[in-house]
Amino acid sequence: MKVMVGGTFDPLHDGHKRLLARSFEIAGPYGHVVIGLTSDSFASHKARPILPFAKRKADLEHFLSNTIHSIQWTVEPLNDRYGSAIDADFDAIIVSEETLPVAVEINKLRRAKGQKKVDIHQISCVLAEDGHWISSTRIYRGEIDIHGHLLK
Repeated sequence: MKVMVGGTFDPLHDGHKRLLARSFEIAGPYGHVVIGLTSDSFASHKARPILPFAKRKADLEHFLSNTIHSIQWTVEPLNDRYGSAIDADFDAIIVSEETLPVAVEINKLRRAKGQKKVDIHQISCVLAEDGHWISSTRIYRGEIDIHGHLLK
């Protein structure tokens, strides 16, 4: 099965790791996971500083190389909220609770273009020790670390 997933992955935290693990699980042993990584120009719209694309890609590839051994994967730049998901031939998109609306929108746009609808798989966000979502913003604010442990 060909699966798509996307994000900024800065910093790569336990929530991202759950999202990626689920993507590879759904793809299966003979599948392929396409990871859309937010480009520098698209990430520049964020309210906080973002590491350069090359650094985020290297960190992501290092993590995947050390954890994923049998399933094919590709990292491609994500220049907008849809990337290649509108036109690409794939079977499923994996999202968090936060990004579910984007996946629904992708399917609407695919249908409008005569493309087949793709399955949407939503994961639950990973909670930090305080019961709130682990998020890159919270990590950058110094509230939690990448595993959700409280820092303040």
